[in-house]
Amino acid sequence: MKSLKPTMRENKRYLLVNGRVSDVQKAILEGIGTIGMSKTGFGWVKKNKDNAVVYVNREMVDSVRACFAIWPESISVERVSGTLKGLRK
Repeated sequence: MKSLKPTMRENKRYLLVNGRVSDVQKAILEGIGTIGMSKTGFGWVKKNKDNAVVYVNREMVDSVRACFAIWPESISVERVSGTLKGLRK
């Protein structure tokens, strides 16, 4: 199968998230539902006990941040970047 052209691929944004890592995916699912979760293109890059690096689709960053804001537990986005290298700075 042929690979997609770079202009056809989804643009990802990497988020550094602080809070309970087990609640991150639950917060997004509760906030925007199953169909919204599929539109985010959510994925894990790295998990620790109290922080994680996740990636989402560029258009859905604001929706994901809103889900974290309405979640009863404290989940915050410390940094958003287009590359993992830029996230570490």
